[in-house]
Amino acid sequence: MEYHRHLDDELNSLRDRVLLLGGEAETALEQAMHALTDRDSEVARQVLDNDDQVDRLEVEIDRQCIDIIALRQPAARDLRFVISVAKMAPVLERIADHACNIARAALDLNNEPELKSVVDLKHMAEHALSMLRRALDAFTSNDPLAAREVIKSDTEINELYNHIFHRLIEMMVTEPATATRDARLIFVAKHLERIGDYVTDICELTVYMAEAAFIKHFK
Repeated sequence: MEYHRHLDDELNSLRDRVLLLGGEAETALEQAMHALTDRDSEVARQVLDNDDQVDRLEVEIDRQCIDIIALRQPAARDLRFVISVAKMAPVLERIADHACNIARAALDLNNEPELKSVVDLKHMAEHALSMLRRALDAFTSNDPLAAREVIKSDTEINELYNHIFHRLIEMMVTEPATATRDARLIFVAKHLERIGDYVTDICELTVYMAEAAFIKHFK
């Protein structure tokens, strides 16, 4: 009985910590896009300054997962939970890294004339943020059906990326003077597209955690 109580406490602590990391990734993306769309370089610098905190959280989660497996020897659903969190933490850290790259782009682009294409990027970022929030909710509630619905949403992110990519390429051809700026915006769009892929990874881990089903190659 005592063993199970300690294990439950440690699993709850682990859940809280990975959700904290998810919140940090979500905030980083939200702030990075605010820095770009509202031309707020101070917020961009805040995103970059907070990256060390994100990295520390990921390391703490990794160590906690190792300790739980080594000392508590969880089985079945509990083991799947720990394995899923161990794989999810670096995914969330990478999402925050992409947000940092967007913040760096904002610092460069904020010195340029106002950007028309930012409207499309803002819409793409809102969709990516919505996916991330829904993915974290599905993880929290252990809801594989909700996770599968989020996975379907990645198609829209890919379509938005293709639309923005082709539009910016056309602008680079017709307005060569803006080519460097437009290339940076393409990279921002690519970061958002990759975030969509990482959110899909989170949802696949939630499905594995809940159903013991691997869907990465069988969606």
